[in-house]
Amino acid sequence: MTRIFFFLFGFGLMTLGFVYIILYLNLLTIGYNFPYYVNFIIRRIECYFSIIGLIIMNLSVYLKGDKNYGICL
Repeated sequence: MTRIFFFLFGFGLMTLGFVYIILYLNLLTIGYNFPYYVNFIIRRIECYFSIIGLIIMNLSVYLKGDKNYGICL
């Protein structure tokens, strides 16, 4: 159950980060060039959410869990 929670949490963070990255693409329409855009993205904390979310998702999928798969009553 915790793996599903961390997977969904990572997915939410990654989605939030990519939304901000796409939102900041509007800087290109008002005359900024691509290197300035990349420099701006690197310095924004909310754009790091996509990287953090991707790491959390990968850890929740690829790390081994506990061996208790059954439900104890």
